[in-house]
Amino acid sequence: MSGNENGNDERARSDERAGNGGRAGDDRSATDGGTAEGSPRTEDGSARFAPADRVESVPPSGIREFFEVAENRDDVISLGVGEPDFTAPWPARSAAIDSLERGRTSYTANRGMPALRRAIAGRVTRYGQSYDPDSEILVTTGASEAVDLAFRAFVNPGDTVALPTPTYVSYEPGVRFAGGEPLPVHTRHEDDWALTPEALREAGADEADVLVLCYPNNPTGATMDADEMDAVAAFCREHDLLVVADEIYAALTYEGDHQSVATRPGMRERTVVINGFSKAYAMTGLRLGYAMGPEAAIDAMTKVHQYAMLSAPTTAQHAALAAIERCDDEVERMRREYDRRRRYVVSRLRELGIEVSEPGGAFYAFPRVTEVAPDGDARAFATELLETEGVAAVPGTAFGAGGEGHIRISYATGLNDLKEAMSRLEQFLS
Repeated sequence: MSGNENGNDERARSDERAGNGGRAGDDRSATDGGTAEGSPRTEDGSARFAPADRVESVPPSGIREFFEVAENRDDVISLGVGEPDFTAPWPARSAAIDSLERGRTSYTANRGMPALRRAIAGRVTRYGQSYDPDSEILVTTGASEAVDLAFRAFVNPGDTVALPTPTYVSYEPGVRFAGGEPLPVHTRHEDDWALTPEALREAGADEADVLVLCYPNNPTGATMDADEMDAVAAFCREHDLLVVADEIYAALTYEGDHQSVATRPGMRERTVVINGFSKAYAMTGLRLGYAMGPEAAIDAMTKVHQYAMLSAPTTAQHAALAAIERCDDEVERMRREYDRRRRYVVSRLRELGIEVSEPGGAFYAFPRVTEVAPDGDARAFATELLETEGVAAVPGTAFGAGGEGHIRISYATGLNDLKEAMSRLEQFLS
């Protein structure tokens, strides 16, 4: 911490000596468009920054790319972005406000506030998980940072990382940025997107180094029952796989109890569990997540975290502590409402003759549209639906080749909008 602060002070003194109130050389670049001495220029005078190969090879997010089309239209109903339409519960917001009013704006410990880590440790016991808040929990800037930390901490260049597909859009790029090789493991609509040892073996995951699990799943909404999780855990033990278990939707499980791979025999010591506050607590903008695992794993992730991020946002940590301690009723109310929307969306899609597997968690449905799409092309279907009816859904290919022929519908939007969107879809199909 002191190095960070001292470095900022030294830069400020250097800027003052430069006499421009900012970084030395700012006046030159502002007047003549210059670049740092010796930097190559393109014909238009800008510096040439060639992305690293591992960055250049990764395409932009298929979700964001698609929804840029919708941003300039006022009549669009968005069923795409996975963001709750609820606001964060008032106790969490109040705690954030109070922390600011009290001037609590300094760094916290790298691993997060001790009180928050203790609260997290208490909260996850409902899933059968037990972690030492002092040595086995790390608070991160969103669950996304936790996933990235896990890849950078445990994936060596050339390592193979098995990704059940369809899969969340950030996993494959994160693996590539860490120098790893993604290995798609196909799950199927006909099997309700179940992950099985047979699918893992067929894909070659028995030779992989790491397996990523995301259940409840984004984008399919699939969950795993106890027997399915037991079978996958046995495969991981047999083939000595490390596991990154993204359980951000654990609290949004509608049928049965959430199953965590880390609770299976022999799995705690080879698993990092990731969770957070964005989805269940509707705190997406506060960017707060956490990772749990063996002390050695959390030590490694903390090392990357302290150089890249230092600590998660302090204000958000105070909000998260209040969320755990005082917002159970609000979380349950939101979960029941998502469940109501889930049942409505699945029912309407089936009424319209569109096949959809029953989502057991998260807030997504992943219907198959090949039978109703032009030439079976789901992307063309989603594009035309947006252009003609103003309904935005994500083409399944944004989530990898395993999403071909599908679209993702988020029911994190209000029921009235969902009803209107289904009416527009019906009109589109007719």
